[in-house]
Amino acid sequence: MTAMRSLSTLLLVFLLIGIAPLVVTSDFWLNVVIMTLYAALLGQAWNILGGYGGQFSFGHAAFFGTGAYAVAVLQVQLGINPWIGMALGGVLAAAVAAFIGFCTFRYGLRGSYFALVTLAFAEVLRILSNSVDVTGAGVGLLIPLARGVENFQFASRAGYFWVVWALALAAFVTVWWIGNSRFGAQLTAVRDNEEAARALGVNAFRVKMGAIVLSGFFSGLAGVFYAQYFLYLDPSIGYGPEISITSLLVPIIGGMGTLFGPLLGAVGVHAISEGTRSFVGEAPGISLALYGAVLVVMVLFMPRGLAGLLARRARKRHEDRVAAGDAEVAGHA
Repeated sequence: MTAMRSLSTLLLVFLLIGIAPLVVTSDFWLNVVIMTLYAALLGQAWNILGGYGGQFSFGHAAFFGTGAYAVAVLQVQLGINPWIGMALGGVLAAAVAAFIGFCTFRYGLRGSYFALVTLAFAEVLRILSNSVDVTGAGVGLLIPLARGVENFQFASRAGYFWVVWALALAAFVTVWWIGNSRFGAQLTAVRDNEEAARALGVNAFRVKMGAIVLSGFFSGLAGVFYAQYFLYLDPSIGYGPEISITSLLVPIIGGMGTLFGPLLGAVGVHAISEGTRSFVGEAPGISLALYGAVLVVMVLFMPRGLAGLLARRARKRHEDRVAAGDAEVAGHA
């Protein structure tokens, strides 16, 4: 798929998604679309670092929670407008990502070591947010209800839809750029063989730092959206393991290192979540257990995810058509 063709396809897909508020009248189903886009945003943020960069993070909640708490604290404690808080939340999450990246990439940590360090940072932030008054400690923060576009609180779900639609589109366009840029080529080279990339003159540290900062920024924006959509935040939500698991599960199901994989994965994860809720209700921990089982199955039997499966089937159909054409030519001869 050429660069312009993939961009055109991406814009067409988001244009079709964009008509959802016009055709979906049920708040329930519009919420399903919103949460699917939210999961796609989370997954695409992780995909920048894990899928294209090959740096598997187990602690993306560190970035998500920072963005969420930034907008909530600035709004509740300091009275700062949440739209300004959204920008600051993304920047602060990117700053946290830069700090974690410097602490890990500067000393050559990768693989399981990098994954464990990111997990540790998320847990440290969870404990800190559970201990200080500014974050509401264990009680959490409740954002006051004040309906109005200027307060990032909309009268209908359609307003929230357009916000998360725009954020997801920005993340997907960024990933499209990564896939068709010199930076993206260097990032995938580092992912495939860091030593060989260094030998060719690629600054692996700088490239990985760029990836983690972008990843942290979009994860922080996802956290901002979550805080404003639900108007409540506590440490187990902002820095809890479910966010980190969802962030990595979405692209793994959909297809790591692909443009559309996180969107496919978001649909799959949301279907699993809703199906679980329908059959077993809100049993504590059941979603995490099921996510773990799905993760094991995907890694063992479908390592390229749904996007890889679709690509393989498309390639098989093409090969069959070519073979049929060759057979027809041979028959006429």
